[in-house]
Amino acid sequence: MIWPDGKRFAFTIFDDPDSQTEQTSSLVYGLLEDLGLRTTKAVWPLAPTREPNSPGETCGNPSFRRHCQQLQERGFEIAFHNATCHSATREETIEALERFRDYFGHDPVTMANHYNEEAIYWGPARVGGLARLLYQSATMGRTSGRFFGHVPSHAAFWGDVCLARVRYCRNFVFAMLDTLQACPWMPYYDPLRPYVRAWFAASEGADRRAFLKTLSEPALAQLEEAGGACILYTHFGLGFVDDGRLHADFVSRMRRLASRPGWFVPAGTLLAYIEQQRGLQTLTDAARRRLEWRWLRQKLLRGTS
Repeated sequence: MIWPDGKRFAFTIFDDPDSQTEQTSSLVYGLLEDLGLRTTKAVWPLAPTREPNSPGETCGNPSFRRHCQQLQERGFEIAFHNATCHSATREETIEALERFRDYFGHDPVTMANHYNEEAIYWGPARVGGLARLLYQSATMGRTSGRFFGHVPSHAAFWGDVCLARVRYCRNFVFAMLDTLQACPWMPYYDPLRPYVRAWFAASEGADRRAFLKTLSEPALAQLEEAGGACILYTHFGLGFVDDGRLHADFVSRMRRLASRPGWFVPAGTLLAYIEQQRGLQTLTDAARRRLEWRWLRQKLLRGTS
């Protein structure tokens, strides 16, 4: 892949809002902005009305909402992480998308499922055939019958709305830094999961330790040499700030990353560029099997998301 402006590789971060406060967000995104990195921050548009299943600020807090709007004004992408930090009905998801449009001026370009009932093609539905049976056995059925965003008969169904209003949805997460090497078809359309217009993959960085492990110096050098692309998935609310200060190892790693000749743009911009260059790929049965088994092996052996 040839990247714009003579850059040698592409890199971005997709940050889910779980456990994140406004203070943490301000510190992390202040650093990224100073270093010239522009990334993607997912949000919950609605304040919780029932018991949350995860801590973290929502756009129901006017101060946090304005903080996110300011990040958007400074070049960061705001993405969708389902309606709020608990399961939502179809009507609540539609309300959340309306609030997202009100707050940020358009429908979400990118999204990632939260572990709510309305998560779309999640749990065992991420894979099929023998891979699904193995996944269910390995997880002892804990995720079976929990996710219904793609099930028309369920109150949490919003698949038709997702197809109409969201451009790219995250699915598989891999242990390697070069996301495009792990999933060379992205962004792709999967005919077996028709309520999502296009899927993308990510690289594992769920918390600070995983983030720094994946974003190692050798992996960065390899990413640059290969001319690859990374979408590094994380939660900046998990260990990146200690006692009101950014973790030193994170700051150092970001500075070294920023010194390299990378194209540092939000996930939606990166995916749109790849799609523009080669079109939206349609996943074949053979490619689907390769992708699902590659992800499942890593999930079972390494615990990737």
